[in-house]
Amino acid sequence: MKTERSLVELFASDPERAEALAWGRRGALKGVSLAAVGMALGAAMPFGTRMPGGLLPAALAQSAGDTPILRMDGKVALILLGERPLVAETPEIMLDDDVTPADKMFIRNNGQIPDRFAADPKTWRFRLDGEVNNPLDLSLGDLESRFEAVTMRLQMECGGNGRAAFVPETRGNQWNNGAISNCEWTGVRLRDVIRAAGPKESARFTGHFGADPHLSGATDRAAISRGMPVAKAMEEHTIIATRMNGQPIPQIHGYPLRLVVPGWPGSLSQKWLTRITLLAEPHRGQGMGGTSYRLPVRPIVPGSQNDGATFADMTSMPVRSVLTNLAHGTRLPANTRRVDLRGHAWAGDDEARAVHVSVDFGATWHEMALSPPPNRYSWQRWAGAVELPSDGYFEVWHRATDTKGRMQPHVAPNWNPQGYGANAIGRAAILVG
Repeated sequence: MKTERSLVELFASDPERAEALAWGRRGALKGVSLAAVGMALGAAMPFGTRMPGGLLPAALAQSAGDTPILRMDGKVALILLGERPLVAETPEIMLDDDVTPADKMFIRNNGQIPDRFAADPKTWRFRLDGEVNNPLDLSLGDLESRFEAVTMRLQMECGGNGRAAFVPETRGNQWNNGAISNCEWTGVRLRDVIRAAGPKESARFTGHFGADPHLSGATDRAAISRGMPVAKAMEEHTIIATRMNGQPIPQIHGYPLRLVVPGWPGSLSQKWLTRITLLAEPHRGQGMGGTSYRLPVRPIVPGSQNDGATFADMTSMPVRSVLTNLAHGTRLPANTRRVDLRGHAWAGDDEARAVHVSVDFGATWHEMALSPPPNRYSWQRWAGAVELPSDGYFEVWHRATDTKGRMQPHVAPNWNPQGYGANAIGRAAILVG
């Protein structure tokens, strides 16, 4: 005779089957199952009756066993997502600084890491050519001496940030929300360099090139080579960076020269920058076209195959927030009734207008205090507090709204084969008592 496991055991070993048993065919949580879920979580659920139908508790949905950790000199313990190429995520709890320290910046490579430039960094060469009247071949020292230096706090976010929220799962590194940084970058405006080269009227797009070898070692292929409309290149916050947080850029992040294109996918911010070319037509480099950094213009069936022919290039990243003082899975002392919260919010080319928090599965929302950014394209600090009615299992849901009224959705929107643009509301499970 077959013995069926208890729901508690099922949630630990087979959450999908447990979810089906707990919620039933119409997506309503069964009364007996509410108690069983509470047992699986280790606590009662004071707001369990308000949980939307079909939703799995975050403490169960996000349990993934042992998480691989990257331990690297000059870095805090990051979540290792891939070794070839090297990719590592920053836990949200480590993103509390207003300016992201170098040791807490996420890592996203597309190819091999080049050997560190051993000569004087001021001798590094950079070329700007293509649809210009006066092609430029400059050293890093030339860039610093010929053009005005600027320093700004600028967000940099991987286009796949939040990818793990897509159902069904998509290709690519399964980022949660930690593929984001807000460093202080120093460099020169790309538009000043373009103007010095005398752009032709035909200059409509850029193409970017770096020194990182292709992962295969092939010398005739770039690891990544993306481009953007010239209008974004001429935006005053798009810079060729020489310093990060007042120091030389760390090798893993592009020493000695990199492009910083804030608010748009981080893949545009070419590391180990050697050349930018201006083009009359969109760039055709590695990471352009097809489904690479492109989104469906019209919805497609989740899980379906698509060549991306009707997709459009990603531009401004969507509104998003992170909770930085309370980790997912935190256990608080018994009788805790007030919980202070804080984090950051940002919205690509726009700003965040508001951040709201819910502790009753979205039945009610509480607005947090939101600070203005120190400059455009910097993230914004939010902070506030929530009240809890009792001990038990709770989820802190946080969502940001941008200046155009767009807010983070409850689930990752616009499914696409490579999992870009997922900005679902954040959910952190906490246990009181």
